[in-house]
Amino acid sequence: MLDLGRLKALNAVAVHGSVGAAAEVLGYTPSAVSQQIAKLERETRTTLLERSGRGVRLTDAARLLADTASQVLKLVEEAEVALEEQRGAAIGRLCIGAFATAARGLLPGVLAGLIDQHPALDVRLTEIDPPNATEAVARGELDMAIVHDWANTPLPVPESLSRVFIADDVAEVLIPATNPLSHREFLEPADLAEQRWICQTEGSICYDWLVRTFHGAGIEPVVAYQISEYRTQIALLAKGIGVALIPQLGRGEVPDSVRAVPLRPTPTRRLYAVWRTQASRRPAITAALDVIRQVS
Repeated sequence: MLDLGRLKALNAVAVHGSVGAAAEVLGYTPSAVSQQIAKLERETRTTLLERSGRGVRLTDAARLLADTASQVLKLVEEAEVALEEQRGAAIGRLCIGAFATAARGLLPGVLAGLIDQHPALDVRLTEIDPPNATEAVARGELDMAIVHDWANTPLPVPESLSRVFIADDVAEVLIPATNPLSHREFLEPADLAEQRWICQTEGSICYDWLVRTFHGAGIEPVVAYQISEYRTQIALLAKGIGVALIPQLGRGEVPDSVRAVPLRPTPTRRLYAVWRTQASRRPAITAALDVIRQVS
């Protein structure tokens, strides 16, 4: 009989494209993953990995076995869900992913609530950006994720996932108090045409939203500082550098040297929880959704 752990290792290599990437996802060392694959090769008497440059590639037999492994792992998850549902209690491990400000502004309350209400549940948290989070949930690396998008920059969600709206998160323009615009009651995109923006890195949801919003007003925003972490953005603003659009969730205290000014129309990002539809009956999932509703 084929070992489930070895099939899982092969499936991870097939999905992520390398032994190193599979090891990172599984929480193993690359050596441990290679050993699992080697044992699977002995069990099946089949070559599964071949050298290709500095990496490896799956043989045709390995791809066939990996496809089967994927189906087997889904069946195992369904069985685990059924057993947990029968027990009627939230137990086992629940791996949640969340983007940075949700991890800071929402998840502490969620984790505290789950630990208090469901002590038998082993909750794990990983900070991860929304596009990567939805893919990780679809692959089974995470059980649930908290993600966000903007009205004009929707987040693609795989068909295998379910999602539920959590809350709206309003963003404001943060601007140094030394900037004359900081004393306005509100700002419009045209007011900010000549400003130097601090924003997330190119390709992120927030970067795409900023560019699309200002393009819609016929303006090419000058993104001079690409900074992922909001607290670092605020540190620059406190020194009189740039302007930034920062949501309220997880923002923390704004220093006296920085002003928060509303933008019109009001930019609002939408927060969602996503999980695999086939796991919807799992008590751990329903328990997490209940606690998220309580604290959001």
